[in-house]
Order: sequence, then C-alpha cells, then structure tokens
Amino acid sequence: MRPDRGYFVYLLSSKSRVLYTGVTSDLIRRMHEHRTHALPGFTRRYAVNRLVWFECTPNAAAAVAREREIKGWTRAKKVRLIETANAGWLDLAADWFEVPSSQIPRCARDDS
Repeated sequence: MRPDRGYFVYLLSSKSRVLYTGVTSDLIRRMHEHRTHALPGFTRRYAVNRLVWFECTPNAAAAVAREREIKGWTRAKKVRLIETANAGWLDLAADWFEVPSSQIPRCARDDS
C-alpha cells in the first residue's frame, strides 16, 4: 500500500440489507471486486455489493481500528450510522463505473 493513498472503512449491504464491514486502501478497486464477485467469501455468497456508507481515514492503523470498532457494534447501531448519512440506503457507488472519475468523491479516488 502506498502511503499517499487514502484508507477507507465501508459498509456494504445486500438488497435484503445483509451488512458487511470492510477496510481498504483503494475503495474503487475493492468495490469493483465486490460487484464482479472477483473473490470468494461472504459478500459473494450473500450478494452483498451495495456501498451504503464509507469514511476516509488518515492512515491504515486508523482504518483498521475503526473497522474493528464498527464490527463490534450491534446491527442497530450500524443501521443508525448508515441512516444518518444515507437514509434511503442508496448505493453510493451505483454509477462509479459508468461516469468519469472526476464525479467520484475525491476522497474515494486515487488521483491525489
């Protein structure tokens, strides 16, 4: 991982609202992997590929600590976090792969 990249904690949801908490240094690449089912595991098995919440962190240690914190929460607390920023549970990455990268939120892009 390059130190000049961002680090992200994110929550994914399936259509039936199964939740997954993850961390990555490249949110766009990771979302592409989730969408294309590139890797085996929980998100592929349960079709969890809708980005419903994410935040940028200053470094990898902060991202991992935040991920662990969120993973320890109850489902209700995770739902409150999502609904505070995204009340409609919209897929925040719905058009990331269909539009120019300039329209993707800056903190999620790797063009700093």
